[in-house]
Amino acid sequence: MDERLALLRQHVREVPDFPKAGILFRDITPLLASPRAFGLAIELLAERLRPQRLDHLVAIESRGFLLGGPLALALGVPLQLVRKAGKLPWKTDAVSYALEYGESTLELHQDALGAGGRVAIVDDVLATGGTAAAAVTLVQRQGGQVVEVAFLIELVALGGRRQLGATPCRALLAL
Repeated sequence: MDERLALLRQHVREVPDFPKAGILFRDITPLLASPRAFGLAIELLAERLRPQRLDHLVAIESRGFLLGGPLALALGVPLQLVRKAGKLPWKTDAVSYALEYGESTLELHQDALGAGGRVAIVDDVLATGGTAAAAVTLVQRQGGQVVEVAFLIELVALGGRRQLGATPCRALLAL
């Protein structure tokens, strides 16, 4: 691991048994609290996405928004938001997907992307992959071409990449 990634890793706190017993939660609030580490994370994500010549960046609620805003500015592209059902004020497209216990729905404004645009999706953590896969579906329904799904952290043992199929995805940190 290069020293830049090592710096990011030092700012990810491991919290055992949160939000319930047996879960090892990866807390990014120390990273967000460090201007150096947070800035580096945005810089590294931008380095990886800049060659994609994006038309839009889509951020997934809610921690994806923390990365999406500064990343969209760094890339000079519009930011669009994927939110939980009922949170967007305009007409939306929606996708429901399975969770470990139940179901959830994500939405994207119907006029967010336009057909044929090159789109990257960003979120903080790739875990089981259901949320990211639902966001990919939303973008594709609007005619967007998902060129990459980018994450700060991938929890490799949970196998979330399988949910994304052939959609390219990368994470700065594989934990």
